[in-house]
Amino acid sequence: MKAMILAAGKGERMRPLTLTTPKPLLRAGGKPLIVHHLENLKRAGFQDVVINHAWLGEQIEQQLGSGEQFGLNLHYSPEGEPLETAGGIVRAMPLLADNDDDWFLVINGDIWTDFPLGQLQPPADPNCDAMLVLTDNPEHHPTGDFQLSPEGLLFSDGDTKLTFTGISLLRRRLFSGFDDTAGKLGPVLRDAMAQQRVRGLKHSGQWIDVGTPARLEQLDTLLTENTPQP
Repeated sequence: MKAMILAAGKGERMRPLTLTTPKPLLRAGGKPLIVHHLENLKRAGFQDVVINHAWLGEQIEQQLGSGEQFGLNLHYSPEGEPLETAGGIVRAMPLLADNDDDWFLVINGDIWTDFPLGQLQPPADPNCDAMLVLTDNPEHHPTGDFQLSPEGLLFSDGDTKLTFTGISLLRRRLFSGFDDTAGKLGPVLRDAMAQQRVRGLKHSGQWIDVGTPARLEQLDTLLTENTPQP
């Protein structure tokens, strides 16, 4: 199975940090955010990773290269002007999947989590086209995103929604009929939820949406405090 890191955002909420540095290369715990993902993917057994990029994306390619230093094969999907999430996935699809039944992992480049990616496996349900990882709602997103049923199905409406972590397994056929103008991933997922084609699981461990300088500092403190000193 292949993986994709979504790394094409402009990081406008991170300014001025992102005026000269793409958000995936901002550092926390002594290394760029995207390197934490690459290390986690390697530990989970992934070999081929696709990275889309736009704003200052050449810096990402220059710093990460072929991926040899991480024990991975990195492939890049440059966008020029950033596409939305679903559009970016469709643009990268030739690098991700070989047939209509292939699954691939997608992870937002601007999160950090201790979720073990190797635990995310395609469900047995043949009708399922997406498996999402959810978590408890953080203070900055108290209303959540999706409702997780006791049977593991996800719904767009409900009284006790959880927050989507930005980690998912997706099936190529979820994007059938779309091109790279598909827009955001959320509406695509909600349409599939209406057909009971999306399942989920809850992560009870650590997760941070690194969307602001304050939360980047929070993550840096967390990782620094938990790094063994020489």
